[in-house]
Amino acid sequence: MKILIYEYVSGGGYAEQPLPPSVLAEGYAMLRGLIADFKAAGHEISVLLDERISRFDASLDADLVIPICHSEEPEKIITAISKMNDAMYIIAPETSRILEEKVKLIEQTGKMSLNSKSNAISQVANKTSLYETLQDMGFSIPKTLTLNIDGATAAVLETIKKALKFPLVFKPVDGTSCSGLSVVKDDDQIEQAISKVRQVTSSNCFIVQEFIEGTSASVSLISNGKKAVPLSLNSQSLILAPPNAESCYEGGCVPFSHSLEQDAFILAQKVVEAFPGLRGYVCVDVVLTQFQVFVVDVNPRLTTSYIGLRQLGDFNIAQLLVDAVGEGKLPKKINICGAACFSKVELPPPKLEIFKQVAQCENIVSPPFLIESNAKACALVIGQGSDFTEAKNCLEEAKKNLQNIFL
Repeated sequence: MKILIYEYVSGGGYAEQPLPPSVLAEGYAMLRGLIADFKAAGHEISVLLDERISRFDASLDADLVIPICHSEEPEKIITAISKMNDAMYIIAPETSRILEEKVKLIEQTGKMSLNSKSNAISQVANKTSLYETLQDMGFSIPKTLTLNIDGATAAVLETIKKALKFPLVFKPVDGTSCSGLSVVKDDDQIEQAISKVRQVTSSNCFIVQEFIEGTSASVSLISNGKKAVPLSLNSQSLILAPPNAESCYEGGCVPFSHSLEQDAFILAQKVVEAFPGLRGYVCVDVVLTQFQVFVVDVNPRLTTSYIGLRQLGDFNIAQLLVDAVGEGKLPKKINICGAACFSKVELPPPKLEIFKQVAQCENIVSPPFLIESNAKACALVIGQGSDFTEAKNCLEEAKKNLQNIFL
């Protein structure tokens, strides 16, 4: 097939705005991997690429690359180029309904969307409705409140104290990853936590949850819109910061061995199947305690864990996605061989000759792009091995080699 891939961050979603290095590293890594997998499966690929990075030769093996300079271009080009393609796939955040609206755009063209259906995205993107649905269905979730973002701090505090105990998690109702998230330990941090949420959302509500002490992880699944198959349990390296600092996702490892792995698989499968129309690659974020699995979020899209998972086993995730969405076919068995660990690395903006050297390194999935006006750059690095220890050691060696190049 001829397939158009639109990755929001690297594809012009930030045209005429500052291009954030950290999310660019994740977005470009997913784009690069997905192109390679679709190409390996025999498909022809077109992509949109922000002109600030399209001028770099960074081993992007697409058949057609369309540079994007202005913010209004992506939607116009997606609509126009749909006539040349059989199917399209969107990688974008749920924040401000970006993913939902882009998928709707594809659905309106009449071409095959390889994403979850837009109405299913809408159901899980809003965390308030997601948690209400999960709770009604009997799934384990953290105790949750939805509050008015413009409410007086005293009133917010009074409501919270009636239902929850510190520490608490404050986050947007439509947030992606750790954007706008704070861990709040006392009354004095509430006002700043709300302000932090307000900076990243257009919603008039926000979420407050009990903090669950445990291990952050995710389950990757392939779904045909009705049934889902778990692929892997993935560890997540998160920095959950107080309101005066930034929470962030640093990376992870695939697969993740845990005593509750099968429980997490069963729970994630039931969650995805509870929302008809969730299809293709779906990821369920969980917290694993000693005895219980809590659902934290449902991501109706490709996530960064794909970067590690695609390196393992005898399967092609891009083709699994096509088979599941296009034909309703699901894999009967997934064999994962070895392990992969990946991490973002913050770096100073590289000179062009250093960028070229780094971009060719085998372990660099996303190079540190030199973006004018950015004081920092960010790379995404991966390490593989026969087991977790070997993969972790490989990752640390790759990070050390990368940093030595910049010395």
